[in-house]
Amino acid sequence: MDNLIKICGLSTPETLDVALGAGADMVGFTRIPRSPRHVSLDLAHKLSLQARGRTQRVVLLLNPGDEDIAQAVEAINPDLIQLHGSESPERVAEIRSMVKRPVMKALGIAEPSDLEALTSYAGADRILLDAKPPRTANALPGGNGIAFDWRLLNGLDRKLSFMLSGGLNPDNVAEAIRLTKPQAVDVSSGVESGPGLKDPARIEAFIRAARTAFAAAHH
Repeated sequence: MDNLIKICGLSTPETLDVALGAGADMVGFTRIPRSPRHVSLDLAHKLSLQARGRTQRVVLLLNPGDEDIAQAVEAINPDLIQLHGSESPERVAEIRSMVKRPVMKALGIAEPSDLEALTSYAGADRILLDAKPPRTANALPGGNGIAFDWRLLNGLDRKLSFMLSGGLNPDNVAEAIRLTKPQAVDVSSGVESGPGLKDPARIEAFIRAARTAFAAAHH
C-alpha cells in the first residue's frame, strides 16, 4: 500500500471526474445516511461505473448489517470495503469472508491507548487511522476536519501499514506525511468548500501536495 492518495465522500460525477483526472489512487463513496456525503445506491452505482478501471473504489459503511453490505457490494462492486463504526475484529473477519474482498478498518485516535486496538485488527487488510469524532451527540464518525496529534504515531511499529486520515488538507498534508510516514493518506472535508461540497481546486492541490511529499519521503 505505497503512496496511495484517497479522496473520500465524492458524490457528484463532476467532482469524481476531477479526482480521477488529478490521479487519485482511491475514491470513496459514503453510505452513511446522516452524512452530508451520503449517496443513494443508484447514484453510487453510476459513480462506480464512472471510476471503474481508473482507480480503486471504496465504499464506506458504518456498523452495517449483512443486507446493507450485500446491497452496497451489488450496487458499487467496490474494490475495498471501509468499516467506519465500532465493528469488532470478529465482525471485520466475518464481513471479509462474506464479501471476499479486502476490508479496511477505521480506528479513531485521540490518545496513546487508542493505538492498542491496532494489533487486534490484524485481520483487516488495511487500517485507517482517523481522529476520534468530537463527543457531541450528532458528530459524524469521520469527515469532521479534525486532526489528532500525529506525534502519537512516533512509537508505532514501522512495519505496520496504515492510511492516515483526519483533518488533512492541501496545506498540512505534506507535514503529516513527513511526520508520520504513512503508506497512504485519505481526505474528505479537507477538500470541501462546505459540508459535502467537494472543491475541484482543493482536490487537485491536495493530490499535488501529497504526491510531492511522498516523493520527498523516499529520498
